[in-house]
Amino acid sequence: MEESRLLSVVHLFLIRDGQVLLLRRKNTGRHDGEYGLPAGRLERGEQLHEAAIREAYEECGAVIEATDLAMLGTMHIRELGSERIDFFFSVEKWSGEICNMEPDKCDDLRWFPANACPENVIPYVREAWSAFRGGAWFSSYGWG
Repeated sequence: MEESRLLSVVHLFLIRDGQVLLLRRKNTGRHDGEYGLPAGRLERGEQLHEAAIREAYEECGAVIEATDLAMLGTMHIRELGSERIDFFFSVEKWSGEICNMEPDKCDDLRWFPANACPENVIPYVREAWSAFRGGAWFSSYGWG
C-alpha cells in the first residue's frame, strides 16, 4: 500500500454578534463563486495556530492572538482528486480592520448570520460548521 502524505489546511470561523465572516472565492481554480472561510495551507515547520493567525491576517486583516483561537474540530476531506486533513478554529476576538486583503482571489467578503449562510457555501465548510457546532470533534467529507 502506498504511503499517504496529506496536505493540511487551517480554516477560521471569525464570529461577531452571531455572524460568521465568509469570503467568496475567485480566480483560484477551486470553488470559485462559492463562499469559504479565511483559510490556507499549513507551511513546513509551522504550527497550526501560527498558520491560522497568518492566514487570518493575509486574507482579511484580522490580527489574532494564539490564546484567542479555539479548536473546533478536524475534517478528513477527499475531493477534486485529492485528500487532506483540515483543521477548523473559531475566534471571537481580534484587532485590525476586517477587509478584503486579497482582491485577486476574493470578490466578496461579508458577515452572514451563523444559522443562515448563503446557499453557495463550499459544501465541506457547511458540513464542518454543522458537525462542530453539534459537538463533534471529527468529521469526514467526500468518502461516499
